[in-house]
Amino acid sequence: MNVTQQWLDVSAHLRHEGDMKESDLYAPIKAHFQALGYEVKGEVGAADVMALRAAEPPVIIELKLAFSLTLFHQAIDRLKLVDDVYIAVLRPEGKAGYKRLKANITLCRRLGIGLLTLRARDLFVELHCAPGPYAPRKSAKKTKRMTKAFDRLDGDPNAGGATRHGLVTGYRQDALKCAAYLAHAGAEKGDIVAKATAVPSATTLMRNNVYGWFEKVETGVYALTPAGAKGLADWGDLAGGTGEIAS
Repeated sequence: MNVTQQWLDVSAHLRHEGDMKESDLYAPIKAHFQALGYEVKGEVGAADVMALRAAEPPVIIELKLAFSLTLFHQAIDRLKLVDDVYIAVLRPEGKAGYKRLKANITLCRRLGIGLLTLRARDLFVELHCAPGPYAPRKSAKKTKRMTKAFDRLDGDPNAGGATRHGLVTGYRQDALKCAAYLAHAGAEKGDIVAKATAVPSATTLMRNNVYGWFEKVETGVYALTPAGAKGLADWGDLAGGTGEIAS
């Protein structure tokens, strides 16, 4: 039986039974590599699939219905034998499946492993990445943003992970400083709050009122809201000592 007939038999099997076995991936994956000029054979030694083209080094493909740690372990083990190793899986469906696929494409690139997926409804084979060395591009912008966030934090308020309300950010610490000052001094002008708290953006922060902690009582003057008082109670002990000012 030729590979075209095998492919048609697998397609019919899926349409009528709505089910798929790992072995059902073989015919379409074989056809994919044959179209690229390879001679392909299944279950060669430890490999699910092996492909050869002229005098080129061999290619190994590991077949699985879904991503798993075991699959990646197998692929890495095959790299001891050949340079070009692929994994081939059934393409995951839906939004969550797409997210999982993207994450595993990145993982395959980092490991130097090729990735193929097979779409169940029509057996379409898609190449997502080829085997080979991969050097991810660094994002200077993201690194700078993370460093800025690190420097902006007073102390280490998030030691141990998320707090009972979430993560403390530099922005929230600034808001807490302003809230603590207003709780102690009452309604005040933004520029005075800025100088007293060492938060240069105090006026803008209170005007934007992201957390609902501040209210404008007159031009340039802000007071603490009940939500702000609750924010101090909830967060003050995690904001570089601003809770003490509020007491």
